[in-house]
Amino acid sequence: MPSKVALHLAETHNNRAHGSKLGIEGGEGIRVDRAQTMERIRDLRDMFVDLILANTTDDMGDKLIEGYAELVDPHTIRVGDQTIHTGATVIATGARSFVPPEWYPFEDGLLTVETLFDQETLPESIAVLGLGPMGIELAQALHGLGVRVVGVERGDTIARINDPIVNKMAIEIMARDFPLWLGAGVRIERQGDGFRVRSGERETEVEKLLVAVGRHPNLRGLGQERLGVTTDRQGIPEYHPHTMQVGDLPVYIAGDAAGGLSTLQRAADQGRIAGYNAVRGDATAFKPKTNMSIVFCSPNVASVGARWSDLDQEAIAVGQVRFGPVGRAVITGRNRGILRLYADKRSGHILGAAMVGAECEHLAHLVAWALETGMTVTEALRMPYYHPVYEEAIQDALYDLDRHLNGTGSSMVQFERLDPVAAAPAHGPGFLAPLHSARAWGQRLFVGR
Repeated sequence: MPSKVALHLAETHNNRAHGSKLGIEGGEGIRVDRAQTMERIRDLRDMFVDLILANTTDDMGDKLIEGYAELVDPHTIRVGDQTIHTGATVIATGARSFVPPEWYPFEDGLLTVETLFDQETLPESIAVLGLGPMGIELAQALHGLGVRVVGVERGDTIARINDPIVNKMAIEIMARDFPLWLGAGVRIERQGDGFRVRSGERETEVEKLLVAVGRHPNLRGLGQERLGVTTDRQGIPEYHPHTMQVGDLPVYIAGDAAGGLSTLQRAADQGRIAGYNAVRGDATAFKPKTNMSIVFCSPNVASVGARWSDLDQEAIAVGQVRFGPVGRAVITGRNRGILRLYADKRSGHILGAAMVGAECEHLAHLVAWALETGMTVTEALRMPYYHPVYEEAIQDALYDLDRHLNGTGSSMVQFERLDPVAAAPAHGPGFLAPLHSARAWGQRLFVGR
């Protein structure tokens, strides 16, 4: 949540630059008070934490034991000098930012997502090392708050975008704000009170380093090796992804502790499943919800359902639309981006999507719901769309998909035919006809004629 607060404040500050294009003067005089900004971020962070505590720990009384726990065996845990015998155990220890050991010598100038927002103010310059979802969000937020930023990523993608066309578009858009150094390793050395950062043939000097190269589960010292099950290199015990049960033991795991690309909603779902099975002493399997990932940079980056690299390219059709001509995006001056939808060639079922563009956090949900209900392209086109809204981008991408699937792309595919009795009498759309309704009736009249 702190990163989302920072992004909102940065976007508010950035809006000053758009005023002159609209005839609104004086925006250039707006400045960021960095100390006050950081205080605001901490206030909201603490409020969110207090809400969680109020809904959980405040009513637990002596059932809440604070301290470091370790597993003695599948039925016993130890916390300090207390030994507790359990009917079941849920491991939900979260995760922490990973810092490569070779960067330990720079610890005094190194920040992570856990320490960044505890700073009283912001540095003048920073190198963001790692441009996954958190790295790209923080880099953009810091840039918007007036910090000189350079983003460094050893891979060729940002925000973990799997679709190469969406990734290319996202890089082009983000690189307008601050330099993106991709595709090479990074070398760091001291330079006065700051650091010299090199990547390939590029180099710069910065005051601070922000490490965002990944997160590791908080499992050190837990004693999971005493459970007698296989663990991976991060210490995560082998578990069933649909029951969250570790082996066949009365032990369950959830959230960041379970590894993978965890999000709050995914962690919450896993926690509900783990808790349900733990109190019942059961191993009921639950169907996972449609995968959805949203990066809250500007513009948003989102992916839904099947990833591009996991699809059989010969068996799918792809529909895409650029945000350039999307009316609402043009009005708001946020019409850079692209949306790509994937569908099965044989059945027409929507399989997934990847996108970068304004308000994609909302578009991603609509696509996810279409996948969750098993919609085909035709069925999705028969949903109502208003004008002018960002959601029209989905409609245009669906029309493009229909062209690839059926060779038509006809706007009439959005209508379900009625039998003659149900179709009569026809009195038109009535007096209050918005543009989308008027357009639909115009299409019917044209086709009928």
